[in-house]
Amino acid sequence: MNERDLIARVLSGDPSAERQLYDRYVDQVWRMAYRFAGDSERAAEWTQDTFVRVFQRLGEFRGEARLGTWIGSITISIALTGLRQGKRRAEREVPLEDDLPHPAPSRPRVDGELRQKLAQAIENLADGYRSVFVLHDVEGYTHEEIAQMLGVTAGTSKAQLHRARGKLREALGAYA
Repeated sequence: MNERDLIARVLSGDPSAERQLYDRYVDQVWRMAYRFAGDSERAAEWTQDTFVRVFQRLGEFRGEARLGTWIGSITISIALTGLRQGKRRAEREVPLEDDLPHPAPSRPRVDGELRQKLAQAIENLADGYRSVFVLHDVEGYTHEEIAQMLGVTAGTSKAQLHRARGKLREALGAYA
């Protein structure tokens, strides 16, 4: 069934069409949410939030882009909001000091250490840089598709990707 027919059936209240739309895009949404979240629990929560919003706003879909692109932009919006809320929450938390003796740390494997530094460096990128980096270099979207999702020009997407890569090189210089 093509996108237009599927959307029309969902809007008319057909539960099987709703299920078909969900099944068609859930993997894409979860992967994208996971790339931003870094953990399965938050990715699942953001996936659920994405589909709630998709079904609430499907009547607003204008068809100027592919449905998957539109759903991707909703996923990004929810992920970025979740990340901002998480940062605010983390800034308010005060770590408790542990008076128990700590065992001597073993030397971490370079692979794991690099992976952790990369994840932290990506998380520290500005929202726009992070979005473009994840969408282009991790998910494989073109600059034109990213431009549609984020509401920017393809040139802006290219510039943000260039800057994101520079920031990551800077942050990971010791591993280069």
